[in-house]
Amino acid sequence: MELRQLRTFEAVVRHRTVTDAAVALDLAPSSVSQQIRALEEALGVALFVRGPRGMRLTSAGQRLQGWARSLLDQAQQATRDVRRERQLIRLGALETISSTYGPAVFARFAERRPDIDLEIHSERARDGLLADVIEGRLEAALLLDSGDDVGGLGFPSPAEPLAFLDLDAVPLALVATSAHPLAGRAALTPDDLKHEQLLVNVPECSFWLAGNTILGSGPKRVKVGGVPVMRAWAEHGLGISLLPRFAVAESLRSGALIQLDLPLPDLSLRLIWREDQESLPGMRDILYAAACP
Repeated sequence: MELRQLRTFEAVVRHRTVTDAAVALDLAPSSVSQQIRALEEALGVALFVRGPRGMRLTSAGQRLQGWARSLLDQAQQATRDVRRERQLIRLGALETISSTYGPAVFARFAERRPDIDLEIHSERARDGLLADVIEGRLEAALLLDSGDDVGGLGFPSPAEPLAFLDLDAVPLALVATSAHPLAGRAALTPDDLKHEQLLVNVPECSFWLAGNTILGSGPKRVKVGGVPVMRAWAEHGLGISLLPRFAVAESLRSGALIQLDLPLPDLSLRLIWREDQESLPGMRDILYAAACP
């Protein structure tokens, strides 16, 4: 086996077709096909079933998938060590939480492991974070979730099993302007909100899914954009919005928004990673830095 063959194997697994893998690798499709054939010949097994919908892994290909990522990771570590390059750990975070929780994690990690560089990558889409962790472009990621599994809030399960640790409770706030008709009402129920306009982002957003669980289908969803946009629209009286309390703390202090009296469960700040990455230098320190208050 050659490392370039394993990289090509991973690209075909990820993109499902030789043509798309070739584009991603900046190779000719014939080169991708030749490398896959050479890898199959070297191993003496078929790795893919070729079909009209693309390339599907055989049972042997599924077994190689974990080995390929492990071998490529080790090769990268060996290269850094031989070149005396500093170890790099890449931590992803949703934009919503990057500015709030990222700096503390970064500072604790830098204090604990000054010999290792930590990069924090902000990402708008949860799917992008999951894919980057699964495919090794990130060593770990911070996101919002709940329940006993990754995706327990209502997201699709990740393509591969991931380990996780819940670090902190993230309180939610259902907010509106002080002039809202429900502003003075105590002990609201979801039924009281069925005629309201709920300002939302996209269905893949944590707060959209939390709203589905807490409020049901009653309030009319009005798509406006990300957290800053939802907050701004709520401040202008254009609807109510379900947001993390940290994102509206200043607006609540200033009186630009008030919190409606509806009982709300917390979300969890969740750190996710691939179990086979735990042995990387610095990974356990990431877990420690993220978990420490």
